[in-house]
Amino acid sequence: MLLAPSPYLACRLSLAASRHLSSWQPPLPFTRSPPTLVVRRTLRVRSIATPAEATAGFDEMAAGTERKYYMLGGKGGVGKTSCAASLAVKFANNGHPTLVVSTDPAHSLSDSFAQDLSGGTLVPVDGPDSPLFALEINPEKAREEFRSASQRSGGTGVKDFMDSMGLGMLAEQLGELKLGELLDTPPPGLDEAIAISKVMQFVEAQQYSMFSRIVFDTAPTGHTLRLLSLPDFLDASIGKIMKLRQKLASAASAIKSVFGQEGPRQDATDKLEQLRERMIKVRELFRDTESTEFIIVTIPTVMAISESSRLCSSLRKENVPVKRLIVNQILPPSASDCKFCAMKRKDQMRALEMIQNDSELMSLKQIQAPLVDVEIRGVPALRFMGEIVWK
Repeated sequence: MLLAPSPYLACRLSLAASRHLSSWQPPLPFTRSPPTLVVRRTLRVRSIATPAEATAGFDEMAAGTERKYYMLGGKGGVGKTSCAASLAVKFANNGHPTLVVSTDPAHSLSDSFAQDLSGGTLVPVDGPDSPLFALEINPEKAREEFRSASQRSGGTGVKDFMDSMGLGMLAEQLGELKLGELLDTPPPGLDEAIAISKVMQFVEAQQYSMFSRIVFDTAPTGHTLRLLSLPDFLDASIGKIMKLRQKLASAASAIKSVFGQEGPRQDATDKLEQLRERMIKVRELFRDTESTEFIIVTIPTVMAISESSRLCSSLRKENVPVKRLIVNQILPPSASDCKFCAMKRKDQMRALEMIQNDSELMSLKQIQAPLVDVEIRGVPALRFMGEIVWK
């Protein structure tokens, strides 16, 4: 069923049907006689909702050249990936070398950019004015690599794999503690551990130093909360491993001293302490109000708003700074006799009222993003979305 836009709210645009749609421009405001650009093949797109009523404060988000991290998350299916990708394109077009990272196993980022980003390496995105790179973390591929590594002879496979994630020190410690069997199968939370290891690389590796903005497209709510709480969990776990190793080392030292052998080396413990310090850095990064912000994305339904409220509460318990709430896919008032449109709009207004009365969400800066009747896919479409959402 096609929804007809009200005449005064409709907006038009023309897309040149070239391979990369490079000539596509944002829609022109509706006038009594709207101008039309004639090209060989065109596709007209109409917005069926008003642009965002509240502003995202993009000038504030783009201010400064120091490194900043933006994490977008929320319930599955609310448009997190489109919002994250459009923000990354907007940053790049405003002079910021930008990296956008997806920790969602659904590979939506590849679909959003209409580019294969699933290799687990940085991929340049064509189109924006400044460098824009994308990286899609593939948890299933990582799990397969983990399984195959654990089966290689000599026990070195797991360590090699952990080294590639920046967690080789932990594998070394587990090996020295004769706990290698813990690595025989992928442990729960491996997806989040891989994402955390990437964050470590973004913080420390020289190859990422060029990026002044890093945008994270996170997996649905439950995965996101595990991702944010994992540094605390690993910090505590590493602390326990260190205490256990110190006890074993003390016992070994006592035994060896009886037989006149030299004491144990402390290198391994030092390395584990270094890993612990890196995890503390990641935890501080998540909670740094100057360099990090979490943006909740939702849609105007009772279920989505309720989940967003719980997410906001959990984020605040983790001391993660959250200031903005995007309410996506909002319908305008219907100018026709469409009963479906009227009922849908009524339900959305009821959900928006929930936000105003919700103790967790009411203090957030609300961004109302329109529902559009075309799929947002490719850099030109993402540029268009960025212009109507990130103001």
